[in-house]
Amino acid sequence: MLSMTGYGKGEYKEGGVELACEIKSVNNRYLDINIKSPRIFTAYEDIIRNLVREKMTRGHLDIFVSLKDKREKPAALSVDLSVAASYMAAVESLKAAFPSLPDDVTVSSVLRYPEVLKQDDAAVADEELISALKTALALALENLNAMRAIEGEKLKTDMLSRMDTIESIVRTISVRAPLIAQSYREKLTARVKEYLDGVNPDEARLLSEVAIFTDKSNIDEELTRLRSHIEQFRAIAKEKIVGRKLDFLVQEFNREANTTCSKSNDVEITRAGLALKNEIEKVREQVQNIE
Repeated sequence: MLSMTGYGKGEYKEGGVELACEIKSVNNRYLDINIKSPRIFTAYEDIIRNLVREKMTRGHLDIFVSLKDKREKPAALSVDLSVAASYMAAVESLKAAFPSLPDDVTVSSVLRYPEVLKQDDAAVADEELISALKTALALALENLNAMRAIEGEKLKTDMLSRMDTIESIVRTISVRAPLIAQSYREKLTARVKEYLDGVNPDEARLLSEVAIFTDKSNIDEELTRLRSHIEQFRAIAKEKIVGRKLDFLVQEFNREANTTCSKSNDVEITRAGLALKNEIEKVREQVQNIE
């Protein structure tokens, strides 16, 4: 079982290349990846996304990539011909307006004009940089998943503990449920006698009313399904990627708990049902953190 919350960092330092990758993950219904990296890696964001998809299926991830390239290499320079042409057009205008001025414009002088010669900082990443990115990202994902696994085990322990509490409440309700019909019959008999001033009620009619009440308040099916859900929860908790399964199962828990409370017509069972719903809600909150 893995939590969706975690942090991981990976670094690559070799041959003058220093690259760091940090990942922060939080809860999200789907896999949402946000990447902040130097422009040199803009064309390679799909590589990052594909590597992440191999390790995660849900969660919002913020990925930060930083790079220091200290390798000795020739600067990537380019000439902005449109800017140079603008300068030359201005020179021609001056020559036309002031023909007596000496013309000392040369190629070298034009290259010194602002914005004519540019250093291309967004050059395409070479194979070494791409390899460094993959290495740092893989290490960051490994550390992230190690932290998510630790957190996932804590969540698993908490939820299984709450399953024990839920099972205990279901057991309490199961003991109380068969007594509801007898309690209702005794109350109904006493009420009828009170209203009829000591006259014995019609036993057949009384049994009929009790049978109708018993049928309406019967929660055997709900209790059976709750026991089944508890077993399923414990079995699913042994798997690795369980978030969506548990999310659906908790909805079924809630459905049975709501039906139990609405059908019981008994104060003690209603009180136990509310405690049951409270524990289920705590489990639901934890499930939202699970991948």
